[in-house]
Amino acid sequence: MSKWLWLLVAGTLWAQDARQIVEESQKRHRSRSQQYEGVLEVYDAKGGKNEKRWQFARIGSYGESKSVLRFLAPPLVKGVALLIHNHPDRASDQWMWTPELNRDRRIALQDRSTRFFGTDFSFEDLEERDVDQSDYKLLGEVALNGQACYQIEATPKKTRASQYAKTVIWVRKDILLPVQFEMYVKTELTKRMVHRKVEQVQGVWSTLELEMNDLRKKTRTVMKTEKLKYDMTLPEERFTLQALRRGE
Repeated sequence: MSKWLWLLVAGTLWAQDARQIVEESQKRHRSRSQQYEGVLEVYDAKGGKNEKRWQFARIGSYGESKSVLRFLAPPLVKGVALLIHNHPDRASDQWMWTPELNRDRRIALQDRSTRFFGTDFSFEDLEERDVDQSDYKLLGEVALNGQACYQIEATPKKTRASQYAKTVIWVRKDILLPVQFEMYVKTELTKRMVHRKVEQVQGVWSTLELEMNDLRKKTRTVMKTEKLKYDMTLPEERFTLQALRRGE
């Protein structure tokens, strides 16, 4: 086999392995439903902090799920909610309900890169992405916080609009759980999301605390998960615009 052909075959196998790792990770951590309460601690560039509490629920398989996120506190944002319908072959549909205005609005594709309610998460960051929406390359195996990880580069397919040119993912080898993400806009590293607390809940490896850093603005958001439950019965009707408006 010529050197050129060997490199071509090796590169194809590495890409295939990377995709298989991501696919297996999604399979292992899949659940029929999920529900939790969360606390968002938002820190500005000077260290100032404000806190928001929310409730989250989702149903469906990864990449085809429906989820609703509703703020519980403080009073300024209480009742504000976001409904997300994820799709395996295109961007998600998202609607935001604002009780003060008594109306909902669809989040346009061109607005998905904006910050979600003053946090360091964008609307796009709240989506779930099926494995087939990106191309993958295995960059190697590295240690992160004493844990052996696969380091994988994910690039959105040309048919998939994204604010990010690529995302580098660290996946723990022992439990195949992603524990760090670095997001690039063009060639600039702009965001880093680190999963800081990982535990088993009902036999599912889960992230109970993560931190999103906006490296350009020098701000960060810490999300802490409480009362996490999997595979409970949640009605399909809860994940509709009608339920969003009723505050369910």
